[in-house]
Amino acid sequence: MKKRILISLIFISIINFWKTTGEELPLKYKKWLEEEVVYIITPTEKEVFLQLNTNRERELFIRAFWKQRDPTPGTPKNEFKEEHYRRLNYANSHFGREASKPGWKTDRGRIYIILGEPQDIERIIGENGIYNTEIWFYQGLTKYGLPPAFYLIFFQKFGVGEYVLYSPINDGPQALLSFYIGDYSNYISAYKALKRINPKLAKISLSLIPGESSRFLFPSLSSDLLIQNILSLPQREFKDIYAKKFLMYKDVVEVEYSINYIESNYSLKILKDPSGINFVHYVVEIPKFSVQKYKDKYSTYLKINGNISNLKGKTVYQFERSFTVELNEFELKKISYSPFNLYDMFPLLPGNYKISIIIKNASSNEFTSLEEHIIIPDDKSLYMTPLILGYKKEFIPQKSKKLKPFKIGDYQIYHQPTKIFQSKDRLIVAFQILNADSDTYENGIIKIVFFKDDKQFLIFTKKINEYSDELINFIKEFSLSSFSPAHYKIKVSLFKKDKEILSEWDEFEITPAPFMPRPWVYHRTLLPPENPIYDYIFGIQFFNKGELEKAKIKFENAYKMDPYSFKYALGLAEACFALKKYNEVKKILQPFLNKNNIPFRVYILIGKSHQVLKEFKKAIFIYTQAISRFGENIYLLNSLGDCYYEIGLIKRALNLWKKSLDMNPNQPQIRKKIENLKN
Repeated sequence: MKKRILISLIFISIINFWKTTGEELPLKYKKWLEEEVVYIITPTEKEVFLQLNTNRERELFIRAFWKQRDPTPGTPKNEFKEEHYRRLNYANSHFGREASKPGWKTDRGRIYIILGEPQDIERIIGENGIYNTEIWFYQGLTKYGLPPAFYLIFFQKFGVGEYVLYSPINDGPQALLSFYIGDYSNYISAYKALKRINPKLAKISLSLIPGESSRFLFPSLSSDLLIQNILSLPQREFKDIYAKKFLMYKDVVEVEYSINYIESNYSLKILKDPSGINFVHYVVEIPKFSVQKYKDKYSTYLKINGNISNLKGKTVYQFERSFTVELNEFELKKISYSPFNLYDMFPLLPGNYKISIIIKNASSNEFTSLEEHIIIPDDKSLYMTPLILGYKKEFIPQKSKKLKPFKIGDYQIYHQPTKIFQSKDRLIVAFQILNADSDTYENGIIKIVFFKDDKQFLIFTKKINEYSDELINFIKEFSLSSFSPAHYKIKVSLFKKDKEILSEWDEFEITPAPFMPRPWVYHRTLLPPENPIYDYIFGIQFFNKGELEKAKIKFENAYKMDPYSFKYALGLAEACFALKKYNEVKKILQPFLNKNNIPFRVYILIGKSHQVLKEFKKAIFIYTQAISRFGENIYLLNSLGDCYYEIGLIKRALNLWKKSLDMNPNQPQIRKKIENLKN
């Protein structure tokens, strides 16, 4: 009885899932959601669709919905979509005749839409003692986790209306008999009665799976689990992560990209450069990498957009990068059977952050993304960085000053997000220990333990004082020849006086596969750490955090190293303006006023600085220059009006404010100024 109740509840929950909450949807989209894709849309997709606010967004989502299911995305034909609508139309044409509802709503329609046409249908019509019944036979669907062959039974319950899906547990053979008057809980009696009329139907009524024995003639629980697996098949077999990404980035990425999300793997680590700069290193593994051909070269244009925010959602740092990846014929063949790995890095101040990075491929209008929460500790706390499990290391000579992602000490570590290895590989374990005091440095011991099935498999220890630098770069190579195919865990600990004070965990797989292609790697290189760009970037990060004095110091460092850089000058001027150091703002920006392509913001900063310092005529001159270059806007008109008012030219001020009010009537403060002058 408990099993029967359990199966019934599962069945009811699956049916209740489809009760939509989208009553306010326009009819077209309500029909699409509640009728056309009701059996194949996943809960996540449905949830996302109901959060969309405009028809344009819904149309884009529907395009993405079908595109994600297209088995041949490189062709104009979407075979999945065509087959789905063929099944839907067939269900409506053939399965609604006995019921007062469309065919897609019937049990036969639902199964047909999910599984397609059966290999065979046996109909039992008008046979004495048996309600009208259909036996559908399927085979060859093992790729969906279903048995090699199975039956499904549909019958007219009580001899009237639509055909309903038969459940061995909930219905039992007695439900198929039109004359049965015995105890409905007595399966054996009903089975024997049915067997005398139709032995094949009787056998299937206990088990829908051929060859499965029904002990004591009791209906098969596996058969009802089979039914649940079929009903949930479209949701189980489809990865719907694209839907969440669509909702997350629909207002960020361009329309042509928004429907083309591709799933990827990624790994993100924090390492400190010997210069003291913390860098976030990340690798994104894209299984499908599209390129375009021109003559004998293959290339694509990649664009990266990064956003780093604090836990309240305030942006601390943004970056945008674009570059072209070029391949020759040999490299193209390699990525045709290998994933593409993009290695990159960026500097970041200590703090607690949310990271979001979008990578767009212009050749295919596809995008992928990564989202991660990270903590970068301050420069005082003893800290062990997350582990990097690499499959290869490459020596980088010290004379090479450029920075490379996943470089620790003298080696760049090649690190794949999936962390899958073969027994013939060598495993590189790399990490850093930061801010170790002299006692820790002298007495600390690193212990590495490998676990298999939660049991210790291999142990390695080493003293930290064997390293000569304060920034302890640890790289250890392990042969995997003794590691049989399995799932492993690795724990790295720092002990001092037999007490564990730090630890990091990670996991990896040893695959039995005889061949596993390593990725084709493209890594960006960054300028040396002494370049002023890093002070400028940290200036931006401090500024966005509200730490203005620290921001000013960083901007000053960059500006002093390159006083002719407008970017550095503007950063410093913004910090000075926020700190109300208006004379410094003027001094910094004045040399750039006569140059071409100077942005509007420069005129505002200089003009406002003059204005605050009560240098109204100089402010008027700057604002007038801005109008001649950029045209009139309400900010310039209002500021000019304020300056003219201060020097007593009331009529000019009044005309400027009126003109501003004509451009935007919703300015109560300006309206009040005008009314006060009139009175």
